[in-house]
Amino acid sequence: MQGSNVGQGVRGEVDEVLGEAARLLPGGEMPAAVFNDRGIFERERERIFGRSWVYLAHESEIPDRGDYVLRYIVDDPLIIVRDEDGEVRGLHNQCQHRGMQVCRSEAGNASNFRCPYHGWTYRNTGALTGVPVEKQAFGETLDKASLGLVQVPQVDTYNGMIFGCLDPDQVGLAEWLGDIRWYLDILTMRCPSGVEVVGAPQRWRIDVDWKIAGENFVGDSYHTLMTHRSMVELGQAPRDPKYAMYGEQVHIPGRGHGAMLIGAPPGTDLPPFWGYPQDAIDRARTSLPSAEQFDVAYETRIMLSTVFPNLSIHNPIRRPDHRYEGSIPMMTWRVWNPIGPGQVEVFSWFVVDKDMSEEFKRLSSLSYLRSFGISGTFEQDDAEIWTHIARNAGTFSGRNHRVNYQMGMELEVDEQWPGPGVAQPANFTDANLRSFYDRWIEVMR
Repeated sequence: MQGSNVGQGVRGEVDEVLGEAARLLPGGEMPAAVFNDRGIFERERERIFGRSWVYLAHESEIPDRGDYVLRYIVDDPLIIVRDEDGEVRGLHNQCQHRGMQVCRSEAGNASNFRCPYHGWTYRNTGALTGVPVEKQAFGETLDKASLGLVQVPQVDTYNGMIFGCLDPDQVGLAEWLGDIRWYLDILTMRCPSGVEVVGAPQRWRIDVDWKIAGENFVGDSYHTLMTHRSMVELGQAPRDPKYAMYGEQVHIPGRGHGAMLIGAPPGTDLPPFWGYPQDAIDRARTSLPSAEQFDVAYETRIMLSTVFPNLSIHNPIRRPDHRYEGSIPMMTWRVWNPIGPGQVEVFSWFVVDKDMSEEFKRLSSLSYLRSFGISGTFEQDDAEIWTHIARNAGTFSGRNHRVNYQMGMELEVDEQWPGPGVAQPANFTDANLRSFYDRWIEVMR
């Protein structure tokens, strides 16, 4: 790292820090201050998470009318519910009387939500229907029609993925996602029934900035050489320590989204299509929207993606007993929900193609739990590193340093790549990270 003069910026002059970031990023650097600063966090709460489409749940978590789960955008508590008409809604979990949380169970089925403080009762549409001793307490003055639970301004789905946006004037979800949808299709449309979430999400807190985690999944395969080297030595990853380099890295310009599609190292006998069984490959051949998407999927052994701002998806070739041969792949979706400067709460879901056998789902869940669950081997490797980055970024002198994102600046674009976005024919590049931070700076400023 090299020194920079952003000291005053990290003491509250957020615009100065952002200006420094905008000046440095074209040369492949960022001020470390952006990773652990109260002023940056407060600006992100307003500009990023107050205005972005944020992943909240999957439709398989609320399949029936009345089903709900509790979710968050930063510290805004939300009820994601399928109402009595089958419509998916997002409701602020805050009573319109005194602001108490009206629902305190993390998941369930309910036609009504009753506030435990004074008993105001709301339908699962959000409409206020019951006020104890209403006439004696309020006479004829209470306008119940205007006192329903506040609705999340925009809620929409893509391939069963439920997103919400707190900004009523933001563009629609399809436009927000843009060309990353081509890659989401590969992960969610490999069988006619799509994917399903199995069980409740695992949740834990890490002393790390949400961007550090997001950048790791959008384009940092370089860290596998060192961070996960023990996994290579133990046979839990391909024998070539550069295994994550091979393949394509793709970013969606102006959006901040990106994906890594990692193939087999040269001379390595790894099965195609993540190691899924032949019947799954046959289904995907007809289920995926295009032949190009199938061809890309067939050559993929590991796929990672981050949808800006804070949804990351990881679908690696794995095995539940940690032997790499004869793999059982797994997939996890995770949201890096910021809860303060340098602190995040992770929501991590186990996701599987719905048409797979129950035995496959069982083995795949073991692959997830033992590698990228809360106590998984790879998960622990990553978290240990991330916490030290965030800690250094918050120290008096450390926040004045620069972080380097210059890898791959000379790497040519792959003009033959069949999918949308800007592709480079190797994953040891920071192109996706620079694109991610370019979007972050744009929205923050």
